[in-house]
Amino acid sequence: MKSLFEKNGSTYTKAGDYYLPNLGAPNVNYKIGRYGRARRQYLKEHKKGEYTALMISGKLHKHLHDVDIKAQKIMDCFIKDAEKTAPDKATHQMEWVGHMNNARNSAEEVINQKLIYAIR
Repeated sequence: MKSLFEKNGSTYTKAGDYYLPNLGAPNVNYKIGRYGRARRQYLKEHKKGEYTALMISGKLHKHLHDVDIKAQKIMDCFIKDAEKTAPDKATHQMEWVGHMNNARNSAEEVINQKLIYAIR
C-alpha cells in the first residue's frame, strides 16, 4: 500500500535500514536585486514565520524576484514622470539633478512602504 507521500508523486531513498523522503526545493535561479535582498532581510529579521513558510514551500526566491520586478517598475514610472517636468539639463544642471534625485527618493519611499516593509 502506498503512503500519501507516494500518492502525491514523491519518492523515498533507502539509507541503511531507513527510507528517507526525497525532499528539496525546486532548482530555479531567479536574479534577485537590491529590493529583493532588502525584502529578504526584513522578512528574516521581523517576519520569521512568513520567511520560514516561504522558504519551506520553495516560494521565497520567486517572491523576492517578484518584489524586485515590481520595485523596478515603480522606479521606472517615477523617473519617466519626472523627466517630463524636469528643467533643461543643459542650462540648469543642478536643478535637473535635484529634480531627478527627488523623484528617485520619492520612488524609494513608495517602494519601501508598499513592497519591502509591507504587512501582508
